[in-house]
Amino acid sequence: MSAPRVAAGAAAGSLRDRLIVALDMPDLAAATAQVDRLGEGVLWYKVGLQLFCSSGRGAVEAIAARGKKIFLDLKLHDIPATVEKAIRALDGLPVSLLTVHAAGGSKMLEAAATAARSLASRPAVVGVTVLTSLDGDELPGVWDPRTDLEAKVLALAKLCADAGVDGVVASPRELAALRRAHPVPFRIVTPGIRGPEDAAHDQKRTLSIGEAFALGADHIVVGRPLLEAADPRAVLASYADAADLPLSSERMKG
Repeated sequence: MSAPRVAAGAAAGSLRDRLIVALDMPDLAAATAQVDRLGEGVLWYKVGLQLFCSSGRGAVEAIAARGKKIFLDLKLHDIPATVEKAIRALDGLPVSLLTVHAAGGSKMLEAAATAARSLASRPAVVGVTVLTSLDGDELPGVWDPRTDLEAKVLALAKLCADAGVDGVVASPRELAALRRAHPVPFRIVTPGIRGPEDAAHDQKRTLSIGEAFALGADHIVVGRPLLEAADPRAVLASYADAADLPLSSERMKG
């Protein structure tokens, strides 16, 4: 029997539907300034630990009030009861996507999935596999040295799927293997993406935007290359060209 074909993402859509901008900013004023600067070209924003710790629920509310979707990237990792209560405490926040650490184990993942389904916003839960800042050299001292990085990612993804979690966060280097093992609608969120002119910064396992979508990413996450750009609209246009996607499913204003 031949190997399954590598599937594309959940839907072709537009770049606006599938790009998540990482708002790794020191405070809410800096974050909302970036949201306003990028305007209608971006729909999804990641609120991570830095912004959530500095500005809390207000950060999510302020960005969502501008008509944006929220990827709350807190990477929860604790005993099952604590993670479940933490997620239930998010009730009332307009969160569309939420992260936990896949290494928390099956019981924690099951508790997270159950808690998320109880929220009014019913966010999808994705399990973080191996951070894109790691290239594998650091892992033998933490995990089984007899398996390579891709095998570890696949094992964590299976743990997520078996626990009823909606998908994973994984580097683009594991996309092909992940999509073969977990067809749509299993969701794959992929950081470590760089455009044609973007610097790698501290990301070690990277691919281009076009490669990531072709290999099956549902969403890609980009931060500094876009936020630090002198002309972010031009960068967005270059990303759309690289991915062979329209910028938006609707005509953009301005």
